[in-house]
This record gives sequence, C-alpha cells and structure tokens, in this order.
Amino acid sequence: MGARLEGRRIVVTGAASGIGAAVARLAAAEGARVACLDRDAAGVAALAASLPLSGYSAQVDVTDPDAVKRAINAAAKALGAIDGLVNSAGIVALGPVDEMTIDTWRKVIDVNLTGTFIVSQATIPHMRNTLDAAIVNIASAQALMPIAGASAYAASKGGVQSLSKALAAELAPAIRVNCICPGLIDTPMNAGLKKAPEDGPPVPLDRYALRRWGKPEEIAASIVYLLSKDASYVTGATLAIDGGRTFH
Repeated sequence: MGARLEGRRIVVTGAASGIGAAVARLAAAEGARVACLDRDAAGVAALAASLPLSGYSAQVDVTDPDAVKRAINAAAKALGAIDGLVNSAGIVALGPVDEMTIDTWRKVIDVNLTGTFIVSQATIPHMRNTLDAAIVNIASAQALMPIAGASAYAASKGGVQSLSKALAAELAPAIRVNCICPGLIDTPMNAGLKKAPEDGPPVPLDRYALRRWGKPEEIAASIVYLLSKDASYVTGATLAIDGGRTFH
C-alpha cells in the first residue's frame, strides 16, 4: 500500500467489524498507528494485534462519557498524540414508527448521534495542537433520503450529518470535519437485509444505480482520503458513497 497517513495517529470507533475494521486496516496499511475502540474487546484486540504498526485497543461503550474519556486519554498516551478520528460505531433498528418503543428510539439516538458527540468531545482537546487534524463521521444515505420504517435510524444519522457541519464551522481551521453517507454496505450489521423478511422481499437493488451492495473497503478508501493531506482543503463536506441511490 501507500503512505498517505504516514506518522498519523488515528482513533477508530466501532473497529471490531464492518466499516470500522476496514478503516483501521487501511489506515494502518497507509502508515498510521491506530487506536481501535469497540464494545467487543476480543474483536478489537485481535484486530489491533494484526495491524502492521503498533497501536492500541480498548473495550468502550460510546454512550458512556467517563469510559470514553478514559479510553481516549489512554489512546493518546499509547499513540503519542491523536490527529485523526473516525466515528464508526453505530446500530440500526427498523420498523413502523407507531410500533417503535421509546427505549429503542433512545438507544439508536444515544449510540449513533450522542455517541458521536461524546467521542468527538473527548478527542478534540488532543487534536487541537496537531497538524492537519481531521474527524470523519459516518452517517448514512438514510440521512439524505430516508425510507419508510427507518425513523430512528434516519433521524440519528441526519443528526450526525448536521453535527459534522456544526463541528466543521466551530473547529476550523485547526480541525477539519467531514461526513460520509454510505449506502447499502455488506457488513454484519446489514446481514439481515440480504434475506427476504416474512412480509416482503429483501432490499431491492434497483434503487441503486450500480445495482450491487457496497464493500466496507470502498467506504474505508474515501475515509482515508478525508483523513489525509490530499483532503487538506475539505471540511464541512458530506460525501454520499451509496452506489447512486440518492440521485437515482
């Protein structure tokens, strides 16, 4: 691989699987030392051990401010500093709005939106004095074009997109902040969408101009670009990587 992130120190949440794991692997292959955070302690420990450069791993719940602060402080100490953050931790819950419980609503908002805020807030002080610091938040194509049955998820990811723009305005020029909106990506979180539910067919690929599922590595490639100096004039941007769903 190349060395677009040589010398960089990157924190990735949700790193045990899916997009987060793909980001950690590619960032390390591009020369970064990576701190891998996830609720799955064994998963992130195994991932961190497999990376080509020494890094750090920790089990953490992104909705717990105290635990997040401890993990971020430990990551900064282990890496020497933090100059990049990828907020990839997330969950999904689908179903009719009139059947959704308030507990489900709150959990989705807490993990996807509040978790992104908590991790960013804990990490920003470590990034202010580094060069070309960058945050990449992972929202969703649902933030741009919601579908029926995704009220909590779409609301949480729409919030991530708006939060990204607010942070970009507030933290410039010291820290760049951008947002990725993936479409239908082949990850463990989306595995259930490949099977036809009892009341209908699987997700129809004719909504997607490219007529296929995306790969985590395709999302990771764009995130590494936004973390790198190649994107030094990019902040406050929302990039849809969704196979053409939101224009199709």
